[in-house]
Amino acid sequence: MCPAPETTALRVRGATHADLTAIATLHAGARAAYHHARHPGTPFDTPAEQARWHDAWAGVLDRADTPALCAEQHGTVVGAASYLPDAATVRGDAPRTGTARPTVTLHQLHVAPAHWGTGVGRALHTACLRAWRTAGFSRAVLDVLWHNHRARAFYDRLGWRPDPDRRPAPDATHLTLALDLTGPAPDGPPPGPPGPPSCGR
Repeated sequence: MCPAPETTALRVRGATHADLTAIATLHAGARAAYHHARHPGTPFDTPAEQARWHDAWAGVLDRADTPALCAEQHGTVVGAASYLPDAATVRGDAPRTGTARPTVTLHQLHVAPAHWGTGVGRALHTACLRAWRTAGFSRAVLDVLWHNHRARAFYDRLGWRPDPDRRPAPDATHLTLALDLTGPAPDGPPPGPPGPPSCGR
């Protein structure tokens, strides 16, 4: 039997304080899954870690200048993202010739481990791209853990490249990536409303 469309559609929307616990939990779980892969047997998804990210995301949701999105499926939040415009953009300063291009920083993008590889991260990324282009940003940056090869491969597929202006030190733990927003969207045009699921194929 083909499931009802409303139970299979992935929806990306603005995050609210009602989503705080779910976002903090999936964030802690995603970090734990990554660290467990490198350090098996070490506890990472602890109450203290969940409390840490609960406080961090509460701060994000309290800030008007830091938009936050969440991906929801089956009524459950399965992914979240947040980004921060540069200070000049927040102030509304007009760009001057020769100055840096309007930049936005992708601070967080996390998907619950059970939903890795299902398109949740790409849907959040597409929603961010749409918002950034609409707001007039021409460049985006992010920091990714050097050893998080899964995340680095994800961003590479979406067109992100090492930032030539921020080369890592030999002992760096993070790598700065940049994305040019002035050309065609790396992952194609924004998707339309989800249609009914395909059955029998």
